[in-house]
Amino acid sequence: SLRRHYAMTLRHWVRALENHQAEAVAMAGEETYRLWRLYMAGSAYYFEQGTTNIYQILAAPAYQRLTLPLRRDHLYA
Repeated sequence: SLRRHYAMTLRHWVRALENHQAEAVAMAGEETYRLWRLYMAGSAYYFEQGTTNIYQILAAPAYQRLTLPLRRDHLYA
Protein backbone atom coordinates (compact mmCIF):
# COMPACT_ATOMS: atom_id res chain seq x y z
CA SER A 1 0.00 0.00 0.00
CA LEU A 2 1.15 3.53 -0.74
CA ARG A 3 -0.91 4.76 2.22
CA ARG A 4 1.88 6.39 4.26
CA HIS A 5 3.53 7.94 1.21
CA TYR A 6 0.23 9.36 -0.04
CA ALA A 7 -0.55 10.82 3.40
CA MET A 8 2.74 12.74 3.26
CA THR A 9 2.01 13.84 -0.31
CA LEU A 10 -1.41 15.15 0.71
CA ARG A 11 0.11 17.06 3.65
CA HIS A 12 2.54 18.74 1.22
CA TRP A 13 -0.31 19.61 -1.14
CA VAL A 14 -2.36 21.11 1.71
CA ARG A 15 0.62 23.26 2.80
CA ALA A 16 1.17 24.41 -0.79
CA LEU A 17 -2.52 25.27 -1.16
CA GLU A 18 -2.49 27.18 2.13
CA ASN A 19 0.67 29.04 1.10
CA HIS A 20 -1.12 30.16 -2.08
CA GLN A 21 -4.56 30.73 -0.59
CA ALA A 22 -5.08 34.17 -2.14
CA GLU A 23 -4.29 32.94 -5.64
CA ALA A 24 -6.39 29.79 -5.20
CA VAL A 25 -9.40 31.75 -3.95
CA ALA A 26 -9.02 34.26 -6.79
CA MET A 27 -8.95 31.43 -9.34
CA ALA A 28 -11.56 29.05 -7.92
CA GLY A 29 -13.47 30.87 -5.17
CA GLU A 30 -13.54 30.52 -1.39
CA GLU A 31 -15.94 27.56 -1.38
CA THR A 32 -13.81 25.50 -3.76
CA TYR A 33 -10.63 26.39 -1.86
CA ARG A 34 -12.17 25.27 1.44
CA LEU A 35 -13.62 22.11 -0.08
CA TRP A 36 -10.25 20.94 -1.48
CA ARG A 37 -8.37 21.91 1.68
CA LEU A 38 -10.78 19.90 3.81
CA TYR A 39 -10.84 16.96 1.38
CA MET A 40 -7.04 16.68 1.20
CA ALA A 41 -6.48 17.21 4.94
CA GLY A 42 -9.20 14.71 5.81
CA SER A 43 -7.83 12.16 3.36
CA ALA A 44 -4.33 12.57 4.80
CA TYR A 45 -5.72 11.99 8.29
CA TYR A 46 -7.46 8.75 7.33
CA PHE A 47 -4.41 7.49 5.44
CA GLU A 48 -2.30 8.20 8.55
CA GLN A 49 -4.80 6.38 10.78
CA GLY A 50 -4.73 3.34 8.50
CA THR A 51 -8.46 3.36 7.80
CA THR A 52 -7.96 4.16 4.11
CA ASN A 53 -5.52 2.60 1.65
CA ILE A 54 -4.30 3.33 -1.83
CA TYR A 55 -2.65 0.88 -4.20
CA GLN A 56 -0.83 1.35 -7.46
CA ILE A 57 -1.37 -1.14 -10.26
CA LEU A 58 0.86 -1.46 -13.29
CA ALA A 59 -0.88 -3.04 -16.25
CA ALA A 60 0.80 -4.03 -19.49
CA PRO A 61 -0.13 -6.13 -22.50
CA ALA A 62 0.43 -9.85 -21.91
CA TYR A 63 2.92 -10.05 -24.77
CA GLN A 64 5.29 -7.52 -23.18
CA ARG A 65 7.92 -8.83 -20.80
CA LEU A 66 8.16 -6.56 -17.81
CA THR A 67 11.61 -6.13 -16.31
CA LEU A 68 10.35 -4.30 -13.24
CA PRO A 69 10.74 -5.99 -9.84
CA LEU A 70 7.62 -7.54 -8.35
CA ARG A 71 8.03 -5.55 -5.13
CA ARG A 72 9.34 -2.09 -4.25
CA ASP A 73 11.32 -3.07 -1.18
CA HIS A 74 14.51 -1.78 -2.81
CA LEU A 75 13.07 1.74 -2.81
CA TYR A 76 12.71 1.79 0.95
CA ALA A 77 15.93 0.00 1.98
